[in-house]
Amino acid sequence: MPFVFLLTAIIASLAWQMSLPNILASSIQGLFITFNILFIIFAAILLLNTMKHSGGVLVIRHGFSSISDDRRVQVIIICWLFGSFIEGASGFGTPAAIVAPLLVALGFPAMTAVMLGMMVQSTPVTFGAVGTPILIGVRGGLEGPAMLTDLVANGMTMEQYIQQVTVYAAMLHAIVGTLMPTLMVMMMTRFFGDKQSWTEGLSIFPFALFSGVAFTLPYFLTGYFLGPEFPSLLGALIGLGIVLLATRSGFLLPKESWQFPSRDKWPEHWLGKLTGSDEEAEHTMSLLRAWTPYVLLVALLIISRLPELGLGEVLKAIKLNWDSIFGTTISASTSPLYLPAFMLLVASLLTIPIHRMRLDKYKLALHESTITLLSAGFVLVFTVPMVRIYINSGINELAIVSMPIALAQWVSIHVGQVWPLFAPVIGALGAFIAGSNTVSNLMFVQFQFSIAQSLSISTAMIVALQAVGAAAGNMIAIHNVVAASATVGLLGQEGATLRRTLLPLIYYLTALGVLGLVFIHLLQI
Repeated sequence: MPFVFLLTAIIASLAWQMSLPNILASSIQGLFITFNILFIIFAAILLLNTMKHSGGVLVIRHGFSSISDDRRVQVIIICWLFGSFIEGASGFGTPAAIVAPLLVALGFPAMTAVMLGMMVQSTPVTFGAVGTPILIGVRGGLEGPAMLTDLVANGMTMEQYIQQVTVYAAMLHAIVGTLMPTLMVMMMTRFFGDKQSWTEGLSIFPFALFSGVAFTLPYFLTGYFLGPEFPSLLGALIGLGIVLLATRSGFLLPKESWQFPSRDKWPEHWLGKLTGSDEEAEHTMSLLRAWTPYVLLVALLIISRLPELGLGEVLKAIKLNWDSIFGTTISASTSPLYLPAFMLLVASLLTIPIHRMRLDKYKLALHESTITLLSAGFVLVFTVPMVRIYINSGINELAIVSMPIALAQWVSIHVGQVWPLFAPVIGALGAFIAGSNTVSNLMFVQFQFSIAQSLSISTAMIVALQAVGAAAGNMIAIHNVVAASATVGLLGQEGATLRRTLLPLIYYLTALGVLGLVFIHLLQI
């Protein structure tokens, strides 16, 4: 990334004749966005680590173990619903790192756990870490001269446009993602069952479909009415409650329970060595108390986002600005108290008294979160400034369009009106490389927006296809599968996991491309 940052700056200077003050100002602007992302990463991981060292995560894990002995039901509840909730609260690859060890502890093969942990990083990811890929990724990738001109021409504000993208993205995910629980179960029975059968997974289809809708319906409604912070968080929480009640009553459950082959029949490459000190934590607290910090997080977010209460405006008023950086037309600002990170931080601090946590344990959570921040920070310190130079390259002495718009003009000429079929693939490619929906959006959303403008089709729908495709790409993000494999001690099998998760990725991207064509060309969205 340092090399790519320097290369982008050199191209901007020599080929685009972008002045040094504009290059430096764009870099500063990028660092403001980097601060927002790193603050969210730190606070999200801190809440997770706080819950781990307080014993809360372990209590939640044990709460799932007595629900059903059918492995298919366990996958749907733990991986699809609980994993989606973790994505909504924390993002950044944490669902696989949480649910994979949990599944192994319940008797799943390590390779199965990693594959399923990667598959859940699809539908909830666009709104993961309380909406970061939209609030930071899409907004940060679009803010520039071309976007401002388009907004003025259409009489819209940035907030209205972001909400439109949110609704379209939630709608696309809700349609395609509803089948993901079924695919998870079918992948498990096909590759890890005694009969290696797709139909054994399909036999639980009514319950899996019900579980898919239980998440995606409130997911879409919360995106439509509340905004990008809430679909994954509230959709999963509501879905979890509905499906748990249904499971306890036996609603739509098959008569026969499905199990893995006996452990002595497992091939060596299925096995891993589970590690993690949180398994040794005491877990005497109640399940309700264990969940309380996450419930408070949801409440804090809702209170701060409802305009009728006015708290959001108060938090937005505390702002850091740098107008006309180095005498250019480029400016930067951040409102740290309005970021979801602040609510995550408050929830983390409230966990101390709620879980009666020792301060030395909280210090350990702080230490671990800081280490994670430093490792992520090095990459982002160069990535986001590079993206801002790339986007702002239209501010030049030659009066030529910026790099992403130049690319988009070429694509619009050579690809044409079928572009919606390919838009999600670009998002997935970015996530595969960067391991992040947010970074993929930062890199490619201006490119996608400009193609839509050139083709005179809905920019909001194309941007939504980019954001949703980037979420699907997380299923094959290299560093995510490595991190998930490491949590269960499964080393050297990352390629096998990626080959399997390519199947649901192909389903997701194909369905998205077809929906994009239908919505844009048939329904004229």
